[in-house]
Amino acid sequence: MFAVVFGIMMRRISLTLLFGLYLLGVHAQDPQFSQFYANPLYLNPAFAGGDLAPRVMMNYRNQWPGLAANYVTTSFGVDHYFSGVNSGVGLLFVNDTQGTGNLRSSEISAQYAYQLKFNETTALRMGLQGTYASRRADLRELTFGDQYTNRGYTGSPTRDPLAANGTPSVGYMSFGTGLLLYSDKYWVGVSAHHINRPQQGFFQIDESTRLPLKGSIHAGLRIPFAGYTGLGDEWDREKTISPAINYKFQGKYDQLDLGVYITYSPIVLGLWYRGLPIKKYVDNISNRESIIALVGYRQDKFSFGYSYDITVSSLGLPSGGSHEISMAYTFDFEPSPRHRRSKKDKQLSCPKF
Repeated sequence: MFAVVFGIMMRRISLTLLFGLYLLGVHAQDPQFSQFYANPLYLNPAFAGGDLAPRVMMNYRNQWPGLAANYVTTSFGVDHYFSGVNSGVGLLFVNDTQGTGNLRSSEISAQYAYQLKFNETTALRMGLQGTYASRRADLRELTFGDQYTNRGYTGSPTRDPLAANGTPSVGYMSFGTGLLLYSDKYWVGVSAHHINRPQQGFFQIDESTRLPLKGSIHAGLRIPFAGYTGLGDEWDREKTISPAINYKFQGKYDQLDLGVYITYSPIVLGLWYRGLPIKKYVDNISNRESIIALVGYRQDKFSFGYSYDITVSSLGLPSGGSHEISMAYTFDFEPSPRHRRSKKDKQLSCPKF
């Protein structure tokens, strides 16, 4: 019985500390996706219109479900390419909840990308993004230190002045940009979000409550492999190996995603490592996070992916790891004869997961 009461008490105290630290100005970090290429608009606005046709995408991530302070993030995106003006546009919605839903963030982003074609195989994309974001904290379900004694939670009303704020909220504008160089064999991209470093604190307004710049450098290769196995009509199958990286940083923290996709259509398998063990933020604690396994299915215009993050950080297996699902559909689209696609217009070579 004591263990149960103690566990409940520690859970409540942990939640209180989590939201208290956030509200008092600890730097917030943007959500992350393991299947970042399955959420291209979130990764880099230069991906807008990358499929050269109308496309819809949905992503869901549940991080650390075994902890009280878990993160649940969903996103929905649509984009399209206008061949007559070599331009892509995109619209992205992101919703993120932390803990038991007491802290919620919502964003809507509009994107524009221009494609400059160098030759039949190589192109450069330049993207811009404008975002309106809102954040809200629900303090009514939290408990505070003056509600506990040596015997546990008392149930008495708190006198903590923070609780009197109820449901504080804040809204702000954020701007980003990105570049993407690609051919049918490789891709290299850079992106920067929150370049204006908007204020996102609820109460305290100073330099510590400005949202830090978030950056990413991502690259990869698309390597076809041959060989006949006798499994169906292999001439219509994509058979590639795609090693790729994604280095990302925000504030004083950074991480590296390093892995490989193996595609033998319609099946895609992936294995990734996330971390930067050579760099430590705290003594005796390694900067390593997870090993990620992925399985995907892509047929015609539809793709579906599932990945699981095996936690290798100090949180360990009790954190529950992270589950992630992605779905996307590209619609059939044929431009008018006046705006017929050039032979130089090619879809991006990077993976869909």
